[in-house]
Amino acid sequence: MDEIPESASGPAGAGLDRRAELSEFLRTRRARLKPEDVGMPDFGRHRRVPGLRREELAQLAGVSVAYYTRLEQGNGRNVSAEVLDAIARALRLSDAEHAHLTHLAKPKQHKKKQVARPEQVRPALRHLLDSIDGVPAYISGRRSDILAWNGMAAALFGDWSELPAQERNWARLVFLRPEYRELFVEWDQKASDVVSYLRMDAGCHSDDPRLSALVGELSLKSEEFRRLWATHDVKEKTYGVKHLRHPLVGELTLNFESFRLGDGTEQVLITHHAEPGSPSAEALRLLASWGTDATKAGSGTGPGSGASRA
Repeated sequence: MDEIPESASGPAGAGLDRRAELSEFLRTRRARLKPEDVGMPDFGRHRRVPGLRREELAQLAGVSVAYYTRLEQGNGRNVSAEVLDAIARALRLSDAEHAHLTHLAKPKQHKKKQVARPEQVRPALRHLLDSIDGVPAYISGRRSDILAWNGMAAALFGDWSELPAQERNWARLVFLRPEYRELFVEWDQKASDVVSYLRMDAGCHSDDPRLSALVGELSLKSEEFRRLWATHDVKEKTYGVKHLRHPLVGELTLNFESFRLGDGTEQVLITHHAEPGSPSAEALRLLASWGTDATKAGSGTGPGSGASRA
């Protein structure tokens, strides 16, 4: 398949403001906690802010109010890992949120600014995808880009090879293409997951102009994206269940698994499979028999049609 050109996600420009990201992330995490959640008294109508006050959070973390205030204002340059751990515990952060906080507060120092290049999928991985029989599988990269996929993924999700390279991106598909709203039965959850993955990526690569351009474009074009982006929720790709409504075979319940590749690329292999003997397993077998023409056979207006090979 074609590589994604450097300008695909929008014009080059500044990245995201890391200090603003840190400030808003801490503020939104603090706002979701109630005093009773952490064993503190709630003075009811006298409380003028949602969630914990800064001084309450500082007390829980064992730091001064002034120190925490500076951190929440985006100044995390000199914060220690021990203090970040204490604040993460006080805020009841998940592992993904804890990692995100660390990325924002203590970014890795790059000796030399690297020129962004299109992500490459190793030939061995492309061969692996082609050899996975009967299981929809694809590889995603940074910014939720879809980099490579097998024929079963094309039969299930649509023929991404018919899209321009810059459109092969989960955030664009979910928020800008109505057919994907029909494909995912629980579209709201899928949309939330995609934004949470993007937020996690932004914490690691806030200086990425293509990511910033993608967020800017989606914020202009989708009110739902703007709302979800403002929550500052983060999540790692892991595993779970997806409910799909395919135009040819109807509803499917599929388990998905995410395998982060250990080659330093940040790429993830994602597979979908059905419980043996289930109606969804039979539906996948039917899709396999149709091959990559499955979506075209179903409606001609679904997520895609025709053959696809990474």
